[in-house]
Amino acid sequence: MDAMSTVPKTWTRDTGSVEKRDVWSAMKRGFRGRCPRCGQGKLFRAFLKVDDHCSVCRLDFTPHRADDLPAYLVIVIVGHIVVPTVLLIETNYSPPAWFAFVTYLPFTLIASLALLQPVKGTVVGLQWALRMHGFDDNAPSEIPPV
Repeated sequence: MDAMSTVPKTWTRDTGSVEKRDVWSAMKRGFRGRCPRCGQGKLFRAFLKVDDHCSVCRLDFTPHRADDLPAYLVIVIVGHIVVPTVLLIETNYSPPAWFAFVTYLPFTLIASLALLQPVKGTVVGLQWALRMHGFDDNAPSEIPPV
């Protein structure tokens, strides 16, 4: 049985001092495809492949776990733009079927591809700012890595 410590812990400002991480700045930097910490190094080495580390500040990007969230967010964003537009055009003007293939499908494809990388960068920036997964320098040792 472990003995309980009788020494009281006193909280001071220095006890909780860690690197300040601004969520909005990190998300904006990630949206631009830049390192969430310094904003200068590249976040991606290919279209959707996150680099191993920042070339400027050496931040390790390997702990990120964006997984499928960026794709779901892109579906929601593009869907909220395309669906009301299609409903508006279809109910008011009744265009021919070929119009849908020429306009709606290419717009949906291009908008989805254009948003995928910025949204993934935003998710990685959010994870870094909130110290999620392996981005916490002072993570407890009893938590196993993913």
